Amino acid sequence: MKRGLQGNEQEDGGGTSGGCQKTLKRSRKQRREKDLEDEEVRWECLPQEILLHVFQYLPLLDRAFASQVCRGWNEAFHMPELWRCFEFELNQPASSYLKATHPDLIKQIIKRHSDHLQYVSFKVDSSRESAEAACDILSQLVNCSLKTLGLISTARPSFMEMPKSHFISALTVVFVNSKSLSSLKIDDTPVDDPSLKVLVANNSDTLKLLKMSSCPHVSPAGILCVADQCHGLRELALNYHLLSDELLIALSSEKHVHLEHLRIDVVSENPGQQFHTIKKSSWDAMKRHSPKFNLVMYFYLYEDEFGPFFRDEIPVTHLYFGRSVSKDVLGRVGLNCPRLVELVVCANGLRPLDEELIRIAQRCTQLSAIGLGECEVSCSAFVEFVKMCGDRLTQLSIMEEVLVPDHRYGLDDIHWE
Repeated sequence: MKRGLQGNEQEDGGGTSGGCQKTLKRSRKQRREKDLEDEEVRWECLPQEILLHVFQYLPLLDRAFASQVCRGWNEAFHMPELWRCFEFELNQPASSYLKATHPDLIKQIIKRHSDHLQYVSFKVDSSRESAEAACDILSQLVNCSLKTLGLISTARPSFMEMPKSHFISALTVVFVNSKSLSSLKIDDTPVDDPSLKVLVANNSDTLKLLKMSSCPHVSPAGILCVADQCHGLRELALNYHLLSDELLIALSSEKHVHLEHLRIDVVSENPGQQFHTIKKSSWDAMKRHSPKFNLVMYFYLYEDEFGPFFRDEIPVTHLYFGRSVSKDVLGRVGLNCPRLVELVVCANGLRPLDEELIRIAQRCTQLSAIGLGECEVSCSAFVEFVKMCGDRLTQLSIMEEVLVPDHRYGLDDIHWE
């Protein structure tokens, strides 16, 4: 009787077990709905520390959209931590296809976040209007203490076209109010010696990086003042006309930290330009003081202007020739650049560089990267060069037209070798 009753209950679904199952399903559904509601509450009330972490990964436009979700997210949008680093992009729509920072956003930053800014850069196009707009913003940053400042021209002339007094006035505001400036990139600007003195007077203890290539109003005495006072300077980039024996000696003094990176741009403004010579003893002092420093040199000279260079040993590590360079100069490179790590030759001519490459492989025992543009090298010499460099050669960039087949190797053969 019991067995039959149980069977009937299971058949018609009217037993207690079926009711329990429906109850369980309802309770699970209710729990899921409650969990979803709880999740919505937790998402809406996320701690600002979590929101800050999320917002840091979002582009500015996405952060702006997110700030419209609720009051809490809007408050997170204005947290000082999110405004320490900012790049102003200033372009004229009529002459540039690059995006620009909206004027309303610039006003909001100056009004609400200027005292939060620490790492600031300006990317401007070639127009004078954009450069002046950058200086207008700089002159309003009176309440902030910047740690890094970069003025980047995507195309010349930009800052060089604006009135020098306007630029210097804006830059001085930053130098005076920023007492802990560690990095300054002001290539292609009308900065001058007096403004550098203001920089040194207020930031000599903190300045570690200075890039100021193509700054025609700075004299060797002006950059020497920086080296004499800023003993923590580790990276320096400038044009060759600012380089002097006195500067190298100042960078090699006992008070000065070890220099890590020195970049020199050797640029000819007009054919036949004369260049001064740096003494070997000055380079030797630099090597003794900072034995591991990188000396990067970019040459944009005409062939008859290389007279003063590579006559004596020079501690260059990275060497780039942007214009045609003669066999004679490359031969001197092989003799007098024992620390060379990277060599790039844009163009040479129609005379093969076989001997010069072999000499560089023999004498430059740290060479690990080479690039050859419009040159000529026999296949045999090229294979020999690669074999001599061995495993240390990690980067090789060469146009196939550079290689000239000879009696030992054709183009297909050297690929196998």
